[in-house]
Formats: sequence, C-alpha cells, structure tokens
Amino acid sequence: MTVRRALQGDLLDFVGEPALGDPASPAVRYRAGHWLLIDEAGRIAGVQAEPPGPGWVQERHPGRLILPGFIDTHVHSAQIDVLGAYGTALLDWLNDHTFPAEQRMADPVHAAATSALFLDALLSHGTTAAMVFPTVHKASVDALFGAAQDRGMRLLTGKVLMDRHAPDLLRDDVAQAERDCIDLISRWHGQGRLAYAVTPRFAPTSSDAQLAMAGALLASTPGAYMQTHVAENPDEVRWVQALFPSARSYLDVYHRFGLLGPTAMLAHGIWLDNDDRALLHDSGSAIAFCPSSNLFLGSGLFDWAAARASGVGVTLASDVGGGTSLSMPRTLADGYKVQALAGRRVTAWALLHGATLGAACALGLEAEIGSLEPGRLADLVVWDRAQGPVEARRQSVARDLHDAVFAWMTMADDRHVVSTRVAGVERYRRAGEPAEPTDTTDTFTTP
Repeated sequence: MTVRRALQGDLLDFVGEPALGDPASPAVRYRAGHWLLIDEAGRIAGVQAEPPGPGWVQERHPGRLILPGFIDTHVHSAQIDVLGAYGTALLDWLNDHTFPAEQRMADPVHAAATSALFLDALLSHGTTAAMVFPTVHKASVDALFGAAQDRGMRLLTGKVLMDRHAPDLLRDDVAQAERDCIDLISRWHGQGRLAYAVTPRFAPTSSDAQLAMAGALLASTPGAYMQTHVAENPDEVRWVQALFPSARSYLDVYHRFGLLGPTAMLAHGIWLDNDDRALLHDSGSAIAFCPSSNLFLGSGLFDWAAARASGVGVTLASDVGGGTSLSMPRTLADGYKVQALAGRRVTAWALLHGATLGAACALGLEAEIGSLEPGRLADLVVWDRAQGPVEARRQSVARDLHDAVFAWMTMADDRHVVSTRVAGVERYRRAGEPAEPTDTTDTFTTP
C-alpha cells in the first residue's frame, strides 16, 4: 500500500461466537454506511460513520456488504480439474478422478499454471486465505507457496504424504518425504504470510513409519500446522480399523502419532463419537466441516451441535473438488442444508462466523485476519447483495437483518463479488466495475 484508502459500505463481522440457532446473536457487528479506513501498511486503521478527512482515497459502495475475506480451511489445489466429476463414494472417487488429476502436478509447468489459476479463482470467489492440500510432488508445493507469496495471501500448505495404498506415481517413501518437507520448511515456512502444514493425506495412505515421521516433524517445527482427513465415510472408517487394529478409533490413530494439537485441522469428522470429540477438545484440534463435498459424495451428515457441545472448534471449508464450488456462500448454504437434513437449524451468523472469525481463531490467526477490527490486515471483500430482479425483490422484502443476510448467503456466488483485497491491495475487481480511485480527489456526491 502506498496510499491511505477508505471504503464505505455496510460492514458485517463478528465480535464473538454466535449460538448455532440465534438469529439475534449479540456476537454480530453490523455497521451500515460506515467507512473502513486502510492505512499505508494494508491494515485496518479504523471504522467511522463520517467521511474521512483529506488524505484518504475514497471509494463508496452504498448498499453493498463489506465482509472479512473468507478463510477456506480445507481445499485441494489440484482438484479444480475434477470439479463436478461423476462418481460414487469417496474411495472410488479418489481412484477414478482425484489421483489421475494429482499425478499431473509432477510437471512443474503444470503445477505453476494450476496453482496460479487456483489462487486467482479463490480471490474471485471472495476467499483471501486458505489451508490447502497440494500433492505429493515437491513442485506442487513450491508452485503454490510461490503463487501465494506473489499475491500476498495467507496460505497454509505442505507436501502431501502417501507411502502406501496409492498409485505408484503418487507414492513417496519416508526418507525422501522427510527430506522434501525439511527443505520446503526451510525455504517457505514463516516467509511473509506463509506457513507449513504437515500433510498426511489420511491414515490409510501412510505407514506407521511415515505417520511417526510426520508427528516428529510437527513437534520440531515451531508454528507448523497439521492437516488431514478423518472419519469422512463409513467404508473409510472400517478400512482404518482394519489397518490400525490397536487404535481405539480413526482419530486415535493421529493422536498416537502426535498429530493432534492446537494447529491441527481435520477435514470432515462425520463419523466420530463422544470420546473422539473429547479428544479433539482436549488437544485443541479443530474440524473443517465440508458440507458440499459431504452431500456430493454422500458421505453423511456432520453433527455440528455435538461438536459445539463438546467445545470443538468448527470451521467451514469448500473441499474442492469433492465440493463443487470454490464459493464459500454456496458452501455455507450447503452447510445449512446438511444441518437441516439432520433435524437442526443453524443461522447465517453461525455459518459466516465459521468461515471468518471462527476459522481465524481455530488457526490461531485472529490477531491477523477474520474480522474488521483495527490493526487486522485488510483482507476483505465487497459484495453485491443481489444479482438480478428476483434477488433484488427478495432483499427489498427482508424482515430484518438476519433475513436479508441469510437470503444473500443462500443465493450468492462469485457473480456477487465486486472487489477482493489482500492486505489492503486489490487483487480482484469484477469485470465492468469502475476502476478504483487512485488519488484523494473525492469525485462522488456525499450522501
């Protein structure tokens, strides 16, 4: 940032964790028609009702929502090639679609092009930070970290670990995988807004020796994260039980190898029991709820209420390509449907919190991102409330704020994204939108 910038719009974020079913939650902070000030360092300098004085580049978005950028806590960069692929359940889908797409990431040129396309797509969908699975190939990790660094994004990723039960071109070995991880950590971990995530794909594709290596690597790397999958599908759970007969549960496999903790993010967690949820709580590990993927693959209905009752942090994630869109609003709408199918109702507030402040808290990043609090980096998105006359009509008859935001959330997608900023720098602007002002001349009529 080389200028001070002020954006006016309807600011929406959270000051706490909303209850799952309270449309009037006091954790919601809504400031209509306010100015959000971004300083030269790309941080939020303040929020105020009145226009700023001289020296601020002003950009008005009357009636539009301004939210913190979404944080996608579980997504696969290589799997944009298999979005919407027809298949059956998880294990067949991996073999038929996912693994062939991931094999192509061995080519550094393909990995670079795919990573750039993937991150630009996240930004155009309103996602500014992500925890990402690349592939087993070192080139895929270098490409992803490099592309994120070019865009100034907060990104958590690492080489996928698979030394068994996978195609030959996607298997590594313990010694080489360890060397690759150590080299990647030395070059990328802690550089700017990048952090390394130790990434065993899931328990069946790693041997005991590899899981032990992953646990040791996590313990020896300050600030490192851990990401994997757990209890997504009943057949998968039975497979893990057969492979690890001494473990109490699927989750216990990771616990035995030192892979749980405050920086651990486990995708899905559908087929867990109360003991598992207690272990998640006690270890400080979090679950990435992936509703679109769960619906698409028929994996099951995540019990958010049980997780919340156990004190487990729950975030929202697209899980592309099991999920069918990088759009977090579409993911959140599917989250509502999953809970409704299970006989529960959750509010827009609970869903939006899980993809903004709740995700930031689960990752230990709430002092950096996830809200519009002064001092946070200005990762934020300007959204249209409606596209087309039907959505505009729906907004015009909304009964209250929650009704309006819930309707927006359930119908919005990438067409509603006007502008995406990362650390204050605009990284995406919708085609046809007037260019952002570049000087402090106020060319708008003050409302």
